[in-house]
Amino acid sequence: MRLMRVGLALLILATLGACAKTGLRYLPKPGEGPDEFIIVPSKPLEAPTSYSSLPAPTPGGANITDQQPLQDAIVALGGRRNVDTGTVVPSRDAALVNQVSRFGRDGNVRATLAAEDVDFRRRRGRLTRIRLARTDRYNDVYEKQALNADRELKRWRRAGARTPSAPN
Repeated sequence: MRLMRVGLALLILATLGACAKTGLRYLPKPGEGPDEFIIVPSKPLEAPTSYSSLPAPTPGGANITDQQPLQDAIVALGGRRNVDTGTVVPSRDAALVNQVSRFGRDGNVRATLAAEDVDFRRRRGRLTRIRLARTDRYNDVYEKQALNADRELKRWRRAGARTPSAPN
C-alpha cells in the first residue's frame, strides 16, 4: 500500500512538472559569472600596405579591428560595404524613407515601445505575479492581441481573397 502511495505521489509530481511551459522567452543566466555573449572578439591585426594611408587616430572612436556585423552581413549576402559610415540611409533609399516618415518619426521609438510594453504587462499581469512555478506569462498577457491563423485564413477566403500561400 505504501509503495502505491509513493508511486502515485511521483506520478502527480511528474505530471505537474510536465505542465511547466517556460518557452524561449525565459532565459535566465546560469549563474553569477560573466555573460559570454557580451564578449566580441576583434578582427585580427594586419600590417597595412602603406603606413601613410592610415587614418588619423580618433580617441574613443572606431578602430579598424572593431567588428561591424551589419556591414559584414551585407558583404556576405553579396552587397557592397558602405564606404561612408556616417550616412545611415543610402541616397537610393531616400525617397522610400521620406514616404514612410511623412507623418513624422520618433528616433527614440525602441525605448518608448519598451517602456509602454513594461507598463502594459504590469497592468495586465497584476494577478500573474503569484507564481507557484516558473511559467512564460508572455502568451497570457498578449492573448487578446494574438491572431488566430486559421480564423484569419477563413475570414479572408470568405471575403474572396486569393490565398496561394495557404493551399487547401
